[in-house]
Amino acid sequence: MFPIRDHNPSEGTPFVTWALIAANITIYLMTLPGSPGEEWWVRNALYPIAIMNGEMLTGLVSHMFLHAGLLHLGGNMLFLWIFGDNLEEQMGHGGFLAFYLAAGLAAAGAQMWFDPYSTIPMVGASGAIAGVMGGYLLLFPRAKVDVLAIFIIFFKVFTLPAWVMLGIWFAIQLFGGFSVASDQGGVAYWAHAGGFAAGVILALPLLARLGGPTFWARTHGHPPHPETQYTATRIPRVRR
Repeated sequence: MFPIRDHNPSEGTPFVTWALIAANITIYLMTLPGSPGEEWWVRNALYPIAIMNGEMLTGLVSHMFLHAGLLHLGGNMLFLWIFGDNLEEQMGHGGFLAFYLAAGLAAAGAQMWFDPYSTIPMVGASGAIAGVMGGYLLLFPRAKVDVLAIFIIFFKVFTLPAWVMLGIWFAIQLFGGFSVASDQGGVAYWAHAGGFAAGVILALPLLARLGGPTFWARTHGHPPHPETQYTATRIPRVRR
């Protein structure tokens, strides 16, 4: 189950969101296995044990632009594309970029807090994007999000409020973090959970500036502009 779009795309142009997506895609293509940039990937991933010893500190930022595969990249960029534009519209371009990087650093800190001497390289934009999701949840809890559910061979698109979809996602990260098997799954669950929590906290000053509960009352928990009307998505039936 994963989101495919929200019902309130931003009215402005999300230049920073687009630039982040372009940067992640470009760096992924430049650092593919077997390419001349593969060594750069190895040197600029985040190694918790190195950070704890004061080494390879650039990895704290550079790891946010590295990915371990096409699905890893595609999933992260889909989430950023869906949730980033509305947040950028409220924060402004510079404010959103600072928010994104701060959430990514908080996510890395959370992962290292729980596994400070890991030698496994940590890569991916998911911690920073989790922060974007946390900020989105705080500002737009009732925004409609279309979710694609896949049950083996059955596909279904349905609409959920953001607080339900993002709440389920956050609960999954906590469950994965506390699971004994999470150490072998290759997923930085604590980075996701930490980034999400940081996003909520970092967005609190913006919510206060917008009016706090009066902002929610005025917008009904949605981005503050008209909702986009989508036509129903139908999958044709194929008879034998």
